[in-house]
Amino acid sequence: MGRVLTFPITPAGGGRANAGELATPAPPPVASGPVLDGEIVDEDEFRRNRSRRLVTVVARRVRQHPTARVAGLAVRSLVRHGYVAAHGHVSWARRVFAAATHGVIRQQIRNAHVARDVEALALWQDRLRSEKDARHTRLRNLPTTITRALLAVLVVVTVLAGILVVAGIGFELTPGGLDWDSWWALLADIWGYAVASLTLAIHAALIAGPLAWLYAAWTEGRRAASVPAWMLPLNERVDTAGVPITPARVVIALRDLGYATLRTSIKAMDDGAAGMLGPVRIAGCGVEVDVTLPSGVSTDEIQKRRRKLAENLDRHEHELFITIPEAARTVRLWIADSGALDEPIGPSPLVIDPTLAADVHSGRAPWGQDLRGDAAAISLWQRHLLITGLSNQGKTASLRALVLWLALDTSTEFRIADLKGVGDWNMFRGLASVLIQGPADEHVIAATEMLEAAVEEMERRLAAVDPDKYPDGVTRALSRAGKGFHPIFVVVDEAQQAFMCPAVGEDKRPYGGTKATSRYFMAARKIHNQGRAVNVVLWQGTQDPTDQNLPKMVREGAHIRASLVVGTEQQARMALGDKAINGGAAPHKLRQGLDKGTLVVAGDGVPLPPGQSSITVRTHFVSGKDATDLADRAKAIRGWRDTAYGTDTEARDFLGDVLAVMAGADRVKTVDILQRLKENWPAAYDGWSSQDFADTLKSIDVVIRQGRVGGEGGQRYVAGDDVRHALEHPAITDRTS
Repeated sequence: MGRVLTFPITPAGGGRANAGELATPAPPPVASGPVLDGEIVDEDEFRRNRSRRLVTVVARRVRQHPTARVAGLAVRSLVRHGYVAAHGHVSWARRVFAAATHGVIRQQIRNAHVARDVEALALWQDRLRSEKDARHTRLRNLPTTITRALLAVLVVVTVLAGILVVAGIGFELTPGGLDWDSWWALLADIWGYAVASLTLAIHAALIAGPLAWLYAAWTEGRRAASVPAWMLPLNERVDTAGVPITPARVVIALRDLGYATLRTSIKAMDDGAAGMLGPVRIAGCGVEVDVTLPSGVSTDEIQKRRRKLAENLDRHEHELFITIPEAARTVRLWIADSGALDEPIGPSPLVIDPTLAADVHSGRAPWGQDLRGDAAAISLWQRHLLITGLSNQGKTASLRALVLWLALDTSTEFRIADLKGVGDWNMFRGLASVLIQGPADEHVIAATEMLEAAVEEMERRLAAVDPDKYPDGVTRALSRAGKGFHPIFVVVDEAQQAFMCPAVGEDKRPYGGTKATSRYFMAARKIHNQGRAVNVVLWQGTQDPTDQNLPKMVREGAHIRASLVVGTEQQARMALGDKAINGGAAPHKLRQGLDKGTLVVAGDGVPLPPGQSSITVRTHFVSGKDATDLADRAKAIRGWRDTAYGTDTEARDFLGDVLAVMAGADRVKTVDILQRLKENWPAAYDGWSSQDFADTLKSIDVVIRQGRVGGEGGQRYVAGDDVRHALEHPAITDRTS
């Protein structure tokens, strides 16, 4: 039956309620304290809840009571001493077995065999044969020995009995001495005392013997056994975090990995499994060792047990890296010093060295450090790049650091689309020829048109390369600014926005998507296929990769593939490819939030150790302020350039631009003028052909002449005087306005 709760009520007309009157609730009281949310329960439920709460409180107080803590220590001490005593018995059993089987000599034979010491091997084998022959002789003579011992005992007893009888006869015949009966009574008393003493000794032995046995076993166990740390008192526990990694520790860690085949193989090895290991080498903030696995043990089984192996070595999972080198059936373990990976690596050389220069053709961009502490420098010449990872893990900073290094090379051009649009790339105003910033569909459309313009430039270059004149393709000399083949880096940050964009153009083709009709997808594919050959490369940064926001054909087209922490192994394979993951790369094992800026990098241009398919790089962090300072430094070297900010083209003064790129020269070839216009103001002139350029000059009364320019005859050129005259006497409005 439930509890009846009374509430204040008043009759409808006021006063006291009579029977049959309709009562109305009184106004609810105003709460003066905190309002509690509760549930009305019946008596049975109330009693059950109260009993459960009492049990919980009692259990908590029992655990917190000093007596409970003392009892816990006592139980732990009892378990520890029992463990040690048990291992003492095991040690005795091993020693007995070794003695019965000549274990010491056999071990020496195994050692001599491993050391290939022929003389020692022959010596110990001869000794083993001698010991076996001696034991065989002892066993063969054992019955004779026992018979002789029994005869000796019988002779001693007979002689002793004869002596006692003769002594009794002597006492009997001697006057005033003991008689025959007294003599034997005396011997009986002596025998009684001896038996009583022996009985007491046996009882004492039965009581003290087991205790002495246990103490001896405990002493042997302390010598032979290593007690688990959880059994030891706090003041006796050894912190193994800083203990050096030795070959013995590595072998024990592998033995205790929970892999039966490996454990059995290690136990069966004559040399204590030392032959499995290569030398333990110091490698940066850790050590490195190659492990040759026994037959029947696969490398992927070791990789699957990465966490347990790390814990066996007293390390966290992220402090152990397992890779597969060239040698068959071998794993390479890199084991960090405890806590070393949580320490910062220091500022970028870009920030601390104001004299640092860049050369995209032969140089390498300083990106960070590998796990060995060596500088990780990346070659970027004619290489497409892809960086992916989860949000807020350092993707933009890592990508931007490479672009900032490239900006110090005056031959490079940047066309950047930041589809996040929070100002991460704002310092490239005046450096990039195109800078799109924003996450909306209109920004994705502008980024797509930027890629399509890059495709048109790529196709122009492909058609312009003369294989007879340039048999080696686009060389360093041809890549210099003003030659028409300078390096163009098309950078799209947050590229997943482009693939997921639902916008559709006037031609009914979608901007996003992964089909052949997708404008962004097809432009990216074309650049991946042919852009590298003519210095047009595509760099993309994406987030949380899937097949929808990072299609296979696009991710497979990158020469350099890098991944920050990702959520799953499947995403890691999308980011780096199957070969890198099968070789030990594990970006899905990085710690989100703690390993910011740590990249697993695979592909061309990466300084990979021999036999490895990937490398882990801890990148230098370049802050927004430092990035702005670096961009200002690049602008001081390169000069300020106009930057287009999307699809809207800024009005240009065509004649003023022509005169500016002529740089005071009297004669400049028309192809050089057009190329310089495209390099300096791509948003305005990128789509111009040679005919467009000639038609515009003709419309404003500037004549294209033909003659000698720079020692070459028959060249079409524009004269500086003609341009200045047209500026002073304008005929029409410039085409670009």
